[in-house]
Amino acid sequence: MSTKAKEVQGIRFHQTGGPEVLKLEKVNVPAPGPQEVRLEVKAIGLNRVDSMFRSGYYSEQPIFPSMLGFEASGIIEAVGAEVKDFATGDSVSVVPAFSNHQYGTYGELILLPAYAIQKNPPNLSFDQAAALWTSYIAVYGMLVDSANLQPGQVVLFNAASSNTGFAITQLVNYLGGISIALTSSASKKQAILNSGAQHVILTGKEDIAKEVLSITRGKGANVILDAVGGKYFEHLVAAAAERAQIFAYGALSFEPAVWPAVPILLKMLSVKGYNMGDLLMDYTKQQAAIAFVRAGVESEKLLPVVGPKFPLSDVTDAHRSLEANQHTGKIILTV
Repeated sequence: MSTKAKEVQGIRFHQTGGPEVLKLEKVNVPAPGPQEVRLEVKAIGLNRVDSMFRSGYYSEQPIFPSMLGFEASGIIEAVGAEVKDFATGDSVSVVPAFSNHQYGTYGELILLPAYAIQKNPPNLSFDQAAALWTSYIAVYGMLVDSANLQPGQVVLFNAASSNTGFAITQLVNYLGGISIALTSSASKKQAILNSGAQHVILTGKEDIAKEVLSITRGKGANVILDAVGGKYFEHLVAAAAERAQIFAYGALSFEPAVWPAVPILLKMLSVKGYNMGDLLMDYTKQQAAIAFVRAGVESEKLLPVVGPKFPLSDVTDAHRSLEANQHTGKIILTV
């Protein structure tokens, strides 16, 4: 184990705000503690939570100067004295089971708790590995752990061209379900179809409920995953089947949503806010999720889609791209 601290380039921010508050600075990375590893980073995955935390809109407020990031992959450079399952030279990726008050992934060299890393599946690149755990564990939590999706059931979801959207498509197919993807961009429709989505509806141009009911022969969607909120929420409710489950797991729209009480009552719908904190804090569920995702990756049924790539020094532009919502797949910072 290396006992020396190292000075490297890392991203910090000293106030909340837009992408411009992110600064590339010299940071001191100490030797790993007894149950920590020090990781030479190869790729960093950007997440919507990163943007919310940087802006001050997350449930946890930053402590300045603040670290950032929950997703990365790389090679272990040093291990703590009590770490048994990993060794220097191992290729690993990060499971988002920590707070940015203690750890962050935006840097050339980072400390992490050993419990928050996994060895990379051998069929993934570093870029793909950096895009793996957050999205796929979150989707597993909604579709498998919470909804118990069954073969033949219909899943309706928006933000379909994001890394999480592609993960939803892949998991629905893996589980034998029927995927109906929503997108506001005609230019992204083919990419979503290429990802394996069975049906794609253009919001703003097509009637969501009418199209879903046509596809499902009047039954509606059994599970709805909403990353947007806002004005389209009532259309999702209109497209829901009786006793459908609706998971609100994002808030890309800051518009207020209409609460259509009558159809929610008459259809006996379940509407639930979701984040994967509960799953990650339950060791048994966490390990089940990791095993499920790993098996899907090794069978090549679950494969992260890498989108635009930026060098670490261009982190501001990367966050602007993230917030513009024009990309497909996972935005990656390269190191």
